[in-house]
Amino acid sequence: MIRIAAVGDVHLGEDARGNLRPALEHVGDHADVLLLAGDLTRHGTLDEAAVVADEFARLAVPVVAVLGNHDHHSDRGADIVKLLEENEIRVLEGDGLTLDLAGRRVGIAGVKGFGGGFAGKCASAFGEREMKNFVEHTIEVSGLLQTALEALEADVRIALTHYAPVSDTLRGEPPEIYPFLGSYLLGEAIDNAGADLAIHGHAHYGCEHGVTPGGVRVRNVAQPIIRSAFMVYCLEPAA
Repeated sequence: MIRIAAVGDVHLGEDARGNLRPALEHVGDHADVLLLAGDLTRHGTLDEAAVVADEFARLAVPVVAVLGNHDHHSDRGADIVKLLEENEIRVLEGDGLTLDLAGRRVGIAGVKGFGGGFAGKCASAFGEREMKNFVEHTIEVSGLLQTALEALEADVRIALTHYAPVSDTLRGEPPEIYPFLGSYLLGEAIDNAGADLAIHGHAHYGCEHGVTPGGVRVRNVAQPIIRSAFMVYCLEPAA
């Protein structure tokens, strides 16, 4: 059994140093890897990212992350990635990696994702260039996620995003903002490539459990939803 710990939307500021670390010190007793589903900072500053590094670096398990929209707010995304990776926190954006965990190969593919909405109630790449840019960005990152998943040679494959790939896990959020919380294109990428689990954050008032149209389990691990330092999901590789 492979144990996947995950959390997102911790929104750490400079006043939050040390808040999570006591619970994270024991993550190795419960899990084999820790996934971070974006919005690690409040405003995407390097000072806030340094707090994230202090909280999540040098744990007993590998730590793999994607960034969220908050982490890009100050236009320092590349610098945040560099800082986190210098502290052994691997950040994915359109790529993947394979870890040897509990004697099994666990593949993780990650993108931040983007919005656009869900089947029947979604934006389309039509009209003004600004609308086309919005939808084309989602198409691009969804394609990167699918390609990264397909490239994984692993016993278990996990899709890690910040934005939601299904609307199931948005129940509780105002329907008017669904297009800004995720896109069905991310879910299509997951179904087309195949995965055993999809992890996301972003939806603070949604719900934890969902499933893609193709039957892949989806979990919203935004901290306001799981109300803990992390949640653990167990996966059993197929024989």
